[in-house]
Amino acid sequence: MSLKDKVALITGGSRGIGRAIAVEFARQGAHVGLVGRDAAALDESAAACTGADGGVRVERFQGDVTDRATVERIVNDCVERFGRIDCAVSNAGHSQDALLLRLRPEILDRILDVNLKSAFYLCGAVAKPMMKQRGGSIVLMSSIVGISGNPGQSAYAASKAALLGLCKSLAKELGSRNIRVNAVAPGLIETAMTETMPVAAKEFLINQAALGRAGRPEDVSGAVAFLCSDAAGYMTGQTLVVDGGILM
Repeated sequence: MSLKDKVALITGGSRGIGRAIAVEFARQGAHVGLVGRDAAALDESAAACTGADGGVRVERFQGDVTDRATVERIVNDCVERFGRIDCAVSNAGHSQDALLLRLRPEILDRILDVNLKSAFYLCGAVAKPMMKQRGGSIVLMSSIVGISGNPGQSAYAASKAALLGLCKSLAKELGSRNIRVNAVAPGLIETAMTETMPVAAKEFLINQAALGRAGRPEDVSGAVAFLCSDAAGYMTGQTLVVDGGILM
């Protein structure tokens, strides 16, 4: 399993799971394009990537992935700088819990914009160069709540479930051009997004996990790297669940 000399574009690459994915790709010799809104955080991710392998190129692309024109510009810039895009990881995410009767329209809109629409925009933009190359790999970051649902997370769960439908549809749509589309569904992962979770909720999920612990961003990055590597060359339309055994 190697990503040497491949070019990967990663949204939400400035922290957490996205940063871990970028570092793992760089460690395996891939050139990395980091996408995020926070310039300082992107610099930190870039430094971590260059530290993983001094021979890789890292480019930063600052912008809002909920804006279609911005995503298309970033993809075009990435192709211009690297010459191609072999892997695209739609990792940008947003979570805000709310019971259905308290779910304000602006909360729903924000969750769908970041989690779902940005994935559509990225897939649509990278499909063009990948079709010309006649090859590529796209990975969508879903969640186990997109499979199981969760009280108070109807909007978040719906957005993550929709990504699974997008994954399967695009796998069938793009497969004839040798473009693979897969998804990863993490469980409880220790990131800034989960820091605000109630302690009782975290303990419940950890107790449900067969491995008896929360996951780390590095537990997810390996699965993403595998899906983008030639080792997964005959896998498409699939979802890898990385949850320590919570859903068993």
